[in-house]
Amino acid sequence: MAATSLVLDGSTGAPLQEQLAEALRAAILAERLAPGTRLLSTRALSEQLDVSRNTVLNAYSRLLSEGYLVGQTGSGTYVARELPERLLSVRRATARVPERRVDAPALSKRGAAVASMPPLENPAAGMAPGHMAFRMGLPSLDGFPSELWGRLLHTRWQRSWRDLMSHVPAAGHPPLRRAVADYLATARGVRCVPEQVLIVNGTQQALSLAAQVLLDPGDAVWVEDPGYVPAHGALTAAGATRIPVPVDAEGLDVEAGRRLRPDARLAVVTPAHQFPLGVVMSERRRKALLDWAARSDAWVLEDDYDSEFRYEGRPLPALQGLAPDARVLYTGTFSKVLSPALRLGYLVVPEALVDAFCAARRYIDRHSPILDQAVLADFITQGHFSRHVRRMRVLYAARQQVLVEAARRELRGLLDVEPLHTGMHLVGWLPEGRDDREASERAAKAGLVANPLSAFRLHGQGRGALLLGYACVPEKELVEGVSRLARALR
Repeated sequence: MAATSLVLDGSTGAPLQEQLAEALRAAILAERLAPGTRLLSTRALSEQLDVSRNTVLNAYSRLLSEGYLVGQTGSGTYVARELPERLLSVRRATARVPERRVDAPALSKRGAAVASMPPLENPAAGMAPGHMAFRMGLPSLDGFPSELWGRLLHTRWQRSWRDLMSHVPAAGHPPLRRAVADYLATARGVRCVPEQVLIVNGTQQALSLAAQVLLDPGDAVWVEDPGYVPAHGALTAAGATRIPVPVDAEGLDVEAGRRLRPDARLAVVTPAHQFPLGVVMSERRRKALLDWAARSDAWVLEDDYDSEFRYEGRPLPALQGLAPDARVLYTGTFSKVLSPALRLGYLVVPEALVDAFCAARRYIDRHSPILDQAVLADFITQGHFSRHVRRMRVLYAARQQVLVEAARRELRGLLDVEPLHTGMHLVGWLPEGRDDREASERAAKAGLVANPLSAFRLHGQGRGALLLGYACVPEKELVEGVSRLARALR
C-alpha cells in the first residue's frame, strides 16, 4: 500500500485519525487493498504520512473494532478476508420460487373478530399538522415544557446512563412507581402502595393486561354506551362479550347493566369524566357499581384518563379509594397531561393480583422504556408535574370559555355547545334529526376535526352531536374554527 494513495487534509477541521480511517475503509471496499493484505506498521505509516503515531494507532483501532482489519500477534495488521458488509447483508436468492396466491389469511376466531372491528373514525387523517381545531385527546403542544424536559433528560443520562442500559422490573422503574403512588394518594384519593403500581405503555395496554388476566373467552363485560371505542379492541382480542350499558346524566346506568347481564365479570367505566359525554358519575351510582362488583365477584376497571383538568370545585375521589376492599383496578395516563408520544401510564391493581399482572406484562414487552420512566420520575418528584398541571388547568379553562363564547355567537341554531367543569373537549348537540356523520364530513372538508358522537355508540339511536376538542387549540384558531364550522354546517 502506497502512502501517496491516502490523502489527508489538515485544513478541513476533520480529525486526521477519522480521515485516515475513512481513507483506509474506502481503499478496502474498492479492493485497492485486497483481502489478506498486510498493512504497514503504525510507525512506518506515520512517518510516510507525516502524522503522529497515535493518529495511525487510533485509525487502525477503529477499523479493527469494526471488522475491516484483523491483527495477528507478532505478525502485523491485515485486511479482513470477510468484510462486515458481507456478514451483515443477506445473499439474494437465485432460485426462482413458484408464486402461490394466498386467498385469505388464516386468522384465529379472535383475530378475525379484531380485524373486522370498524376503526375509530379519524377525520384528522391526512390533514396538515397545522389544522388543530377541534382535535380531541391532545394536550397543548405549545404548553409542553420542552426545555425543562431536555435538561432533565440530559442530567439523568449523565448521572446514571449505565443503570439505564439494563432491564428494570416488569412493574416499572421503582422511583416512578413511588412518585405515582404518592401523587395518586394526594390528588385522587387512591389507596395504594408503590408495589401495587404498574407502569404501562398507556391506558390501552392497561386494558389489554386486565382483559388477559381477568377474562376468559365468552365472559361478559359492561362497557359504556356511548363510550371509549378503542377499549373494545382489547376486550374483543380476549374473546370477551361486550355488553353496551346506557349512560345518562348520572353516568353508567348500573341497574340497566344488572338487567342486561348481572353475571358480567368486568365493567369498564370513566366515572370522573365520562367519555365522550363528559358527565360525572353520581355518588349513588358509584356505590351501586361497587356493590354489584362485590356481590358478583366481578371487577371494575376505572379509567381516569383526564381527571387532572377540573375547573370548578373539588373532584370526587376515585372509585378505587372509596372502600379498602373495593374490587377496582385504577388506570391513568400521562398522554393527556404531557404528550401522547410519551406512551406512559399506570395501572393500580389489588395486592393479590400484582404477581399475575407482572407475569403477564413480562411476556408482552417486558417493561416500558426506562429512560423515559426515569426522567418522568424526576419531573414528578421535583415538583414540575404539579406546576405543569396547574398551568394547563388555567390554560384549558380559558380555551374552553373562548370556545363556548364563540359558539354562542356563531353557532346558534346549528350546534348547542354548553360548558363543562371538567375535561379537554365539549359536546356540540345538533338539531334533532340532523346526521352527525354528515356534519362531521362537512367539517372535515372545511379543514376541521369534529368527531361524530354516533361513532362512539354501539346500540340505539340518539341525538346527533359533534365532539369539539379545545386543549391543543390556540384561542385565535378556536375562534376561526368556529367560524369555519358555522359556514360548513349551514
